[in-house]
Amino acid sequence: MLISTMNDLPGYEITEVVGEVFGLTVRSRHLGSQIGAGLKSMFGGELKGMTKMLEETRFESQNRLVEEAEKLGADAILAMRFDANDLGDLGQEMCAYGTAVKIRKLG
Repeated sequence: MLISTMNDLPGYEITEVVGEVFGLTVRSRHLGSQIGAGLKSMFGGELKGMTKMLEETRFESQNRLVEEAEKLGADAILAMRFDANDLGDLGQEMCAYGTAVKIRKLG
């Protein structure tokens, strides 16, 4: 599955727009990460537990996006974006979204 943040794919022709697709995940924060983040915020520095959680959340939402596009028979996803929302003390919501298309290589 080709994924692009652009609206087109150089070297390819878009033969069909399949439709909008998204992959959504919500992750709760680990208690240890929250305590560590609270302490780090007093002294400064990277919140490694939070960074790891966001990386995993992004990866999971992108995988779900690809699964949805594959179900529709798409070859690529264009204009892919991430949208993230904080759910207060509960966790993080991440949505990967884009336009599923069928493509054909030129030349």
